[in-house]
Amino acid sequence: MKEGKNLVNDIVVACQEKKAKDIVIVDMTDLPGSICQYFVICEGSSPIQVSAISDEIIDFLKKKKKERPISVDGLKEARWVGIDYGTVIVHVFVPELREFYNIEHLWADAKLESIPDID
Repeated sequence: MKEGKNLVNDIVVACQEKKAKDIVIVDMTDLPGSICQYFVICEGSSPIQVSAISDEIIDFLKKKKKERPISVDGLKEARWVGIDYGTVIVHVFVPELREFYNIEHLWADAKLESIPDID
């Protein structure tokens, strides 16, 4: 479980490097049958920023941890990019899609941790 949290912390650093906003960690470690241990959810103000945040996460983890995602989806349109690391799934949204899908509240029993924005 500690490895998952370390991965989450590195993902948060990468998100902050590209000025991602409203970073939320959804801790699902205590939920039986969950698809992963953590979600990291954040947003960029435009598809260009969503793409930059996603690229930074992938590159940062590749360099720092030799960690490669299992899959990446949504980079072409860059309105909602999903990056799957197995124990951690990252969602990078444009604001209107994040608000519409509101995935951080799909699991009512999950613990949410909001990370303050870096300005």
